[in-house]
Amino acid sequence: MKKTNAARIADHNKIEYEIYEYKVDENDLSAVHVSKETGQPIDKIFKTLVLQSNTNEIVVVCIPGKENLNLKSLAKLSGHKKVEMIHLKDVQKITGYIRGGVSPIGMKKLYPTFIHESAFMFDKIFVSAGLRGKQLYIKPDDLLNVTKAKKGNLIV
Repeated sequence: MKKTNAARIADHNKIEYEIYEYKVDENDLSAVHVSKETGQPIDKIFKTLVLQSNTNEIVVVCIPGKENLNLKSLAKLSGHKKVEMIHLKDVQKITGYIRGGVSPIGMKKLYPTFIHESAFMFDKIFVSAGLRGKQLYIKPDDLLNVTKAKKGNLIV
């Protein structure tokens, strides 16, 4: 199996992980689909969202797959007045990843990253491995450390 950039970075940082592969549905790139295809609970599937602040800074979040992001909470936690999702056409240019395969690990730059606090209730969680159809199963603390993230309550 070809390693993704996120997996290579995990290897370099001596982080233990597993890669789960699943069948991609181009019409459904949701975390709910990942949950169904992998047979894993949706609460352990974390989606990666990329946002831009009112000062044009990029901010990355990982939240449970079935939840909605609380923009006001993220703005406050990240020290901004306002944040909004980036345009889909800008995802690859900003992150180096395509929609449906955005990993919090190994983006073009190390952007300020925030992980919802519920991740830390689990021994391991799933995040994108950087390609559609691949998920990293990783310890939340390892994800926190490799992305230099902060914890927070980020959902509605």
